[in-house]
Amino acid sequence: MANPRQPIRRIRKDAANRGDRAMEDRAITQRRQLTDGERVELLKRANFQSSLPNLPHIPGYHGCWVSTTHPSDTPQGREQLGYTYIQRSEVPEFQYTDQKSADFPGIVTWREMVAMKLPLSTYQLFMEELHHNEPARNEEAIYNEALQAGESAAQAAKRGGKMRAPVVDPGTEELGQAREAPDFCAAEEEG
Repeated sequence: MANPRQPIRRIRKDAANRGDRAMEDRAITQRRQLTDGERVELLKRANFQSSLPNLPHIPGYHGCWVSTTHPSDTPQGREQLGYTYIQRSEVPEFQYTDQKSADFPGIVTWREMVAMKLPLSTYQLFMEELHHNEPARNEEAIYNEALQAGESAAQAAKRGGKMRAPVVDPGTEELGQAREAPDFCAAEEEG
C-alpha cells in the first residue's frame, strides 16, 4: 500500500521512456486465423469427453453416462424413457470403482455418473425424433416462410413494385423436402 504522505508519481503519456505500442505487439506476419482443419480438430477436442471411462459395448443396447446431480436430466427421468441401469455383472470387464458406487450397489458408476442403457430400437426412435424429424420440421417452417415471402415479392414485382421476383440459389431447392432418416444405430451395432 502506498504511503499517503508521498505523492503518487504518474508517467505522462508522451514520456520518452514509453515504448511504441506497435513495436510491443506480436509480428504482423504471425498467422492469426485457424485453418479449417485446425477448426475441425478444435471442435473434436471440445466435444470429446475424456474424463469419463468408455463403457463396454452391450449388444443390442446404447450405453451412456447419466449425471446424478443434473437438475432436470436425472436417472429417474431416464428410467421413465425406458433406460435401465447397467449392472456390474453385465460388464465384468469394467474395472473402475469409486466412493459413489455405494449409492448405487451393483450398478456401474463413475464419480457422480451412473451408467444406463437403452434398447437400440428405442434409441433409433429417439435419435430420429431429435436429430431428423425435429430439424426437418424446423427446416420446413423456414422454407414455407421463405416461400410465402417470395410469393409476396413476386406479386409485388408483377404489380410494378420495387421488389423483384425471388431467386432460389443453387443448393436451397432441397430445403423443406422430405428425406429418409439415417440409421443412428449403425455404429452401436458394430460395437
